Amino acid sequence: MAEWLVERGIGEDRALLVENDRVVAAEVRWPGELRAGDTVGATLVQRPAGSPRGLAMTDDGAAILVDRLPRAASEGAAIRVEITRAAMAERGRLKQAQGRWTDREPAAREGDAFETGRPVRRFPPGLWEELWGAAWEGEVPFPNGALLFAITPGMTVIDIDGTLPPRELALAAVPSIGRALRHFALGGSIGIDFPTLAAKADRQAVDSALADVLDGWPHERTAMNGFGFVQLVARSTGPSLLHRLAHHRAAAAARLLLRRGEGTEGAGAIRLTAHSAVLAALRPEWLAELSRRTGREVRLEADHSLALDGGHAQIVPR
Repeated sequence: MAEWLVERGIGEDRALLVENDRVVAAEVRWPGELRAGDTVGATLVQRPAGSPRGLAMTDDGAAILVDRLPRAASEGAAIRVEITRAAMAERGRLKQAQGRWTDREPAAREGDAFETGRPVRRFPPGLWEELWGAAWEGEVPFPNGALLFAITPGMTVIDIDGTLPPRELALAAVPSIGRALRHFALGGSIGIDFPTLAAKADRQAVDSALADVLDGWPHERTAMNGFGFVQLVARSTGPSLLHRLAHHRAAAAARLLLRRGEGTEGAGAIRLTAHSAVLAALRPEWLAELSRRTGREVRLEADHSLALDGGHAQIVPR
C-alpha cells in the first residue's frame, strides 16, 4: 500500500509517496512560501477602476495577484485571500502568486501530504537521491532511451531520445513519462515531442498507451499530430521540483548539502565543502539548525573546482 513519507529538512520539507520501495509521487515545500490552498491576510495596494482584479501585499512583503474582488474593496483595505497558485520563477522574471478574495476563515488542508504523511528522519536509501539527480540533470533514462526535460517560459518540453525504431521508442518512453510527471509534480502546459510516426495506427497506439499511464492524473490532452507532438495541460499550483532546480540551482544545491551534512555520522565537526555560490546560499539560521540537530560544530570550505551539486560533508577533528 502506498504511503506518504515526510522529511522535515533544513530549509526544505520533502514528501515521497512510496509503494513497494519505489517512489510513486513527490512534493517539495520551501518554508515561508505561499502555497495553493493557503488563506492569508493582505492589504489591497492596487486596483484599476472597475476591475475585479488587483494587487495585494502580505505583512511579509509577498505580492499576490487577486481576483474576484468585491466592489467595496478599495486600495488600502485589509482583505483575506485564498492562494490558488504559488509564486513561480521563470527565465528572467518572477510570476507572482495568484489568489482570490474570500470571506472564509482558514480551513484545514485536505489531502496535504505534509500534514497527513508519516514523518521519518530519513527516506529509504537512494530514493530522494535518484529523484533529485534526475530533476537536476533534467534527464530520466529508460531502457534504450531517455526523456530530456526543458523548462521554457511557455511550457515544459519533454524530448525523447534513444536508439530504438520510432514506434518502439515512443511506446517505450510512455511509462517513464507517466512516472516523471508525478515524480516532479509537473503542471501547466507540457509538450511531449515523440518521434515522428507516419502511420496513423502507430500514433493511435501511443495515444492509447499514454491514456493508460495518465489515468487518474487530472489533465487535458491533444492527440498526437503528424509530427509526433502531444500537448498536456494540467492545473499548476506552484513550482515543480524540476522548476525549482532549474531556476534556483545554488539554493537547491545548498539544501542538498545541508541534507548531506545532517546525514554524517561520527565524532568531530562537520565540514561542508562546496562551490562558493552554494556556500553563499546557506543562511545563518540553517547552519545553526544543522549544528543544533547534529550537536556538532559546522565549518565551511569553498572549492571552486566543484560543480554546484558536487558539495560534500565530512566529519573532521574538532
